[in-house]
Amino acid sequence: DAVCKGSTVHLSNNPAWWNLSRPANSSRIFYGVMFDAGSTGTRIHVYTFIQKDPEELPVLDNEMFHSIKPGLSAYADTPEMGGYTVRQLLKVAKKTVPRLEWKRTPLVLKATAGLRLLPSEKAQALLEQVQDVFDESPFFVPDDSVSIMNGTNEGILAWVTVNFLTGHLYAETRKTVGILDLGGGSTQITFLPKSKKTIGSSPDDYIARIDMLNSTYELYTHSYLGNGLMAARLAALGALGAEGTGITYFTYHHQHYPVSVPGYVGYKLCYQEVLKVVKGIVHQPYELKDTSVFYAFSYYFDRAVDAGLIDRTQGGMLEVRDFKKRAKEVCNKMSKYHLISPFLCMDMTYITCLLKDGFGFKENTVLQLTKKVNNVETSWALGATFNHFQNLKIYR
Repeated sequence: DAVCKGSTVHLSNNPAWWNLSRPANSSRIFYGVMFDAGSTGTRIHVYTFIQKDPEELPVLDNEMFHSIKPGLSAYADTPEMGGYTVRQLLKVAKKTVPRLEWKRTPLVLKATAGLRLLPSEKAQALLEQVQDVFDESPFFVPDDSVSIMNGTNEGILAWVTVNFLTGHLYAETRKTVGILDLGGGSTQITFLPKSKKTIGSSPDDYIARIDMLNSTYELYTHSYLGNGLMAARLAALGALGAEGTGITYFTYHHQHYPVSVPGYVGYKLCYQEVLKVVKGIVHQPYELKDTSVFYAFSYYFDRAVDAGLIDRTQGGMLEVRDFKKRAKEVCNKMSKYHLISPFLCMDMTYITCLLKDGFGFKENTVLQLTKKVNNVETSWALGATFNHFQNLKIYR
């Protein structure tokens, strides 16, 4: 593996510690608790699995999900309060997991861009508080149970989650779907290239290998720190400090920024400014012109709901041009959309720019906007939980 480009992930199908002393043909119910400490909120996922066959991935029976705002990084100067928010969320796990299973149910927290962007000593103080809360809990606390996840893993594990939930990991066809995740601090793209040229023309660290259920996948994956929606908004607002109709406060990363929201900027000017945050930073993979369907979630989904493009409960299929068309409408009718969010024009323009001028998607590329697949959140958290159950390892 050392000679491969980029990273390698191994997802073994060996029975793990939780399968000890079980007859080969008996089903086993087990649980996993994964905390997603993002830049704008902390979320808990409590998964219930059924292991029917030790040679296959377990069946996901249920997910209990709960989230709170703000994220851990908002408590950079009061880490005890950050620990307190995690302690509150742990109540969800205690209610969901049967008491007899607590001591063998792993408890894991992975932090993303919010903590990556903090000074290391402040991030460390927060992680130590969380570790203390975990150590006091009645659950099983694995080694390295509290950590900051690197962006590559974030993209790979989201890809594992979505392709597991859509049934593609079981299929012989090796048809998979790509993922687009837009967080507050960072954004990820991961897909399985069909063309060798995509792999050959990409920087080494954009290619990762994943071994799973006796198959090897060579993925294109990258995480752009600073190109999440909130970080990009802040960067663009630096350039857009034009004549405004009023001061509004934009809070990001535990700082309050007074910004003037332009009264009438229009789509074109807004696009020029957000382009500066994207152009030359985001790599364009060779084959995105004709690749398969991408699942887009997090802020892609939220802003499409806010702009009236999709239904919050149903989600839906959109083309890239739908974002562009609605961005123009929002920007040119600010008074109509201003009450929903004073930043909706900028956010929709940024998403359009990121998709078109960033990644290089065509206007007719189809995106599946979704928050859940089969009632399970489409995030990296499920893939990360398999990490702990199925010995998922990433080598650099």
